[in-house]
Amino acid sequence: MTATRTARQAARSEPMKGLAHLGLAARATIYILIGWLALLLARGLPTKSTDQRGAMQELASQRGGSLLLWVVAFGLAGYAVWRWSEAAFGVAGEGRKRGPRIQSFVRGCVYAFFAVSAFKLLTQSGGKSQASQQQDWTAKIMAHSGGRLLIGIVGVIVVVVGVMLIGEGLSKKFEKYLDMRRMSPGIQRVVERLGMVGTTARGAVFAFVGIFVVRAAITFDPSKARGLDGALRSLARASGGHWLLGAAAVGLIVFGIYGYAEAIWRRT
Repeated sequence: MTATRTARQAARSEPMKGLAHLGLAARATIYILIGWLALLLARGLPTKSTDQRGAMQELASQRGGSLLLWVVAFGLAGYAVWRWSEAAFGVAGEGRKRGPRIQSFVRGCVYAFFAVSAFKLLTQSGGKSQASQQQDWTAKIMAHSGGRLLIGIVGVIVVVVGVMLIGEGLSKKFEKYLDMRRMSPGIQRVVERLGMVGTTARGAVFAFVGIFVVRAAITFDPSKARGLDGALRSLARASGGHWLLGAAAVGLIVFGIYGYAEAIWRRT
């Protein structure tokens, strides 16, 4: 009992809150960079992979970028730890509801992977691209009995998450995670609009990625499950896709800007 109480106190401590805010800022930075790369792709310019890894590579290539990437890497690791603490002890704004705690656990695992990827880039042991890794994993899973069904289920889950994010953006549900009392009325309006546009755009992109994963399972073609980068590049090749990709890119940048507001005013 004492160990549990100590762990709960640590999860709600000021250092943990600091990790949460640093992690949210790191996530915001990544989304702005992804949006920027997607915008370049929409204009027909050569870019790095339009996903989290590509964003980290872009950051590292800038002057002083390695130092910033170290900060982002630690931030992503901190974000993962914070999400796992939510999974264990409850989510601010949601209490100890099982659904939000499961979501926090999954988010923690995803961002732990991104943190490891960032540290690998910093130590020059990056290996394959994120899209290639996703394709390889999909092929390996499909090679097993029931693997194709599992990939299809994962794709459906990603689509559902995307639709839920769209609903969260349109309904302004994200506001319950923010300490709105600390904002002036003008700031509240700005944050509200950024959250609506950004969260909705992020949800639409997630749903689009999920559709590609489902297609990979249906056609038994792992090459179609290339994650965010593959989905955005496919959109760019479609008729009128550059306009849609440009809109998605701007939406992701807006989500990143909203993410900085969340890093300041998120309830933790």
